[in-house]
Formats: sequence, C-alpha cells, structure tokens
Amino acid sequence: MTISSIWNTVYPIIIAILFFELIIIIHEGGHFAAARLMKIKVNEFSVGMGPKLFQFQRKDTKYTLRLILFGGYCSMEGEDSESEDENAFANKKVRQRIFVVAAGAIMNLILGLVIVLIIVCSQNLVGTTQVAKFDDTAVSVQSGLQVGDTIKSIDGMRVYTTNDVQTGLSRSADSTVDMLVNRDGEDITLQVDFELDEYEGTQYIKMDFWLKGVKKTFVNVIAQTFKETVSYARMVFLSVHDLLVGRYGLSDLSGPVGAVSVVSDAVKTSVLSMLRIMALLTINVGLFNLFPIPALDGWRLFILIAEGITRKKLPAKAEYMINAVGLVLLLGLMCLVTFSDITKLF
Repeated sequence: MTISSIWNTVYPIIIAILFFELIIIIHEGGHFAAARLMKIKVNEFSVGMGPKLFQFQRKDTKYTLRLILFGGYCSMEGEDSESEDENAFANKKVRQRIFVVAAGAIMNLILGLVIVLIIVCSQNLVGTTQVAKFDDTAVSVQSGLQVGDTIKSIDGMRVYTTNDVQTGLSRSADSTVDMLVNRDGEDITLQVDFELDEYEGTQYIKMDFWLKGVKKTFVNVIAQTFKETVSYARMVFLSVHDLLVGRYGLSDLSGPVGAVSVVSDAVKTSVLSMLRIMALLTINVGLFNLFPIPALDGWRLFILIAEGITRKKLPAKAEYMINAVGLVLLLGLMCLVTFSDITKLF
C-alpha cells in the first residue's frame, strides 16, 4: 500500500472528525457567548475530551485543548450546583438561563443555514418542484404525470423543494405514491407508479423524472436557503416519527462511528455531497438537543420554562439525579449504536 493510497483513505476520516468537532465547538461556543452576554462566570471552555494537552487562562475562564477531538464543553459556575457567586448560572433570572441553554442549539441551526446558503449559491440553478422531463424508460409518465406538473404533496406530505420530493418518494412503503400536482392552475390527484431499485438490501423508489431549475436571483436564493433548511429540519422529525412507529429499528440508527463513515464517504464523492451531509448533521444536532430528554439542553429548557410558569425551582439534587439517569441511558444507547456501526463496517 502506497503513502498516497493511505492518505486517500485517511484524509476523509480526518475531515469528518474535524467537522464533528466544529459542530461541537459551535454548539458550546453558543453557550459560551450567551453566558458572557448574561455576565455568567464560565470556569472552563474545553475543545475535545480526555487528557489535557494545553491550557491557558484569561480572566476567570480556563481555555483547554484536550487529546480526544470528539467533544467539548462549556463549564459555567453554578450550572449543576448551588453557588454563592452572583454571576453563577443558578443565580441568574429564568429568561437569562433559557437564553444561555438555547444558544447552543440555535448556533447549530445557524451553522446549518450558512452551509445550506453555500450549497444554494454553488449551484447553477435554483431547484423547483416542477417536472421538467422524464427518463427514456420512465414508468411514472404512464400514470399520468406530465411535464409542467408542479408537485405539491406526496402521500400527504407537502413538498416545497427538490429535497422534499426525494424525501417523499424515499418514505413510500411501496412503488405507488399518491401525488397532488398543480397543472395549469388546477390541483389534480394522481396515483403514480414507479420502478423499485435496491441498495444494500433496501428497496427504494427510482426517481425517473427531472425537476426544473430556474436562474438564481438574490430573492430566490435567500428563499430557497430557508426552505431547504426547513426541509432538512423536517427530515429530522420525520426520522424520529418513523423510528417511533416502527418503520426503522435500532439497527438503522447511526452513531458517531457511522456518521463519520457517511461523511468521509461524502468527502470522497464531492464537496457538494459533503456539504449536504454536514448541513443535515448540524441541524440534526441542534434540533435533537432541544428534545425534552434528560441530560439534553431540551430537558433543562423544559425545567426552566416550568420554573418560569410556577415560580418554583426544581431542587438541585432532583435535577442532578434526573440528568444522571438520562445521561446513563443516552450513553447506553450510544454504546449500542456505536457497536452496531462497527459491526456494519466489518
């Protein structure tokens, strides 16, 4: 094996790991910046986990670089315990604490928005949901779908972007979908048949038509950026829904190892593919952190909102115990998913 071939194997993995660390730095950096704005004392801001490699102190905060570049944290005074310091997290007003807790996820969503903007700007045209042409062997045209039809929904799911069309087709349980299209100003319902293709043992609909692209303008680039970002966000909720209703099992979940593998494969394919995966992942991290699950930011937001409504604070010991149990369960799930990721690699 040559040095060149080794590098070609290693560099996509390095890029994937660095991107994950970027997601975490952006997330924790959001907490850090918000804490500074609210005059909350930050004891330590760490990039990475594990043994300390380098550290310096500026004012009251230690800035640390750690060995394992797969994590990080922003440790605030009074975050998980009582404190006499007037600048402790626990001693700030509810609305200030809500802002600090939510800031991490908000920064992830902003990063996703920026990546999507880069994707849209790098394309020659802005995509639409209007059918432009069919493949020579297209099956869907036989079901009444026509050039010029604007797809409005697939199996009841509203579509606004080309990504939505692909998502709607991929979620179909079989080769037939119900489509609502607009044709010459009139809404028409069609039952459209497609051919099925197979990849790694999973069957999926083969999209046999092309969607129209329009010239870029400042207005449609900005509009498309927001629509695509919302589309990525909806994919996260659809994935959770499909998992809860049994469409997917735990074996279909991917953890850090699987995600690194997916990103590194995308790096080898094209920059655009890599950016799409990156946008989906950072939006996923941002939204998932807002779910009201113990040990996540969403649970702390839930507790803070309840405190704001009832004017009663959850005892620190009770909150600590709930978070500890939630963290153990999340770590257990991550271990299972990581084991599944590793077995898939081999």
